[in-house]
Amino acid sequence: MNLLLIDDDAELAGMLAEYLRGEGFAVTTLHDGASGVEAALSGRYALVVLDVMMPGMNGIEALGRIRLHSRLPVLMLTAKGDDLDRILGLELGADDYVPKPCTPRELAARVRAILRRTQGAPEADATLAVGPLVLHPHKRTVSWEGRPLDLTSTEFNLLEILARQAGQVVGKGELSEAALGRPLARFDRSIDVHMSSIRQKLGARPDGESWIQTVRGRGYLFVKE
Repeated sequence: MNLLLIDDDAELAGMLAEYLRGEGFAVTTLHDGASGVEAALSGRYALVVLDVMMPGMNGIEALGRIRLHSRLPVLMLTAKGDDLDRILGLELGADDYVPKPCTPRELAARVRAILRRTQGAPEADATLAVGPLVLHPHKRTVSWEGRPLDLTSTEFNLLEILARQAGQVVGKGELSEAALGRPLARFDRSIDVHMSSIRQKLGARPDGESWIQTVRGRGYLFVKE
């Protein structure tokens, strides 16, 4: 599995890449946003690990350029405690984030979790249809009201989980475990940000309400007609 690691800290990037190679990944390291974007769009990689804090084109700008052309999974490396960068990255389509400093083992675990969700496929393409939503798990494609719906890999996972349990409340903890591959941490807003993005892409119901409703203190519910 080919990974692309973009971080201007050459020493840190080298250490992380060495560990990931020992875990069975092929890793290419680059140290600036511009060349990183070009490589990410080459089609050679299964996932990008992208640092936010880089001179010149920073990670947020690089992510925005990648998302203009590709749904390639992106894992952001953010400064510890910098909620603004995390939320902005998620809103622009990052699949998840790891706060720095991080251990190589944690990074490898997060990478595997994303790849399991994006590369693994069910044995059969059992189409899932709920109202105007038609979802193909095997192809990882979605149509909404007869038109293709452009989702990130994490957004796809969240929408699939909600659609399979349409009409039922799904807790944030369950969504985090299934869609992000990690327990829900206190004050973690990742699920909320992803849900906000999905809602915008679905639009409102005829009655003006959202297709995905927040059930306070419990989780989210996909409205089943």
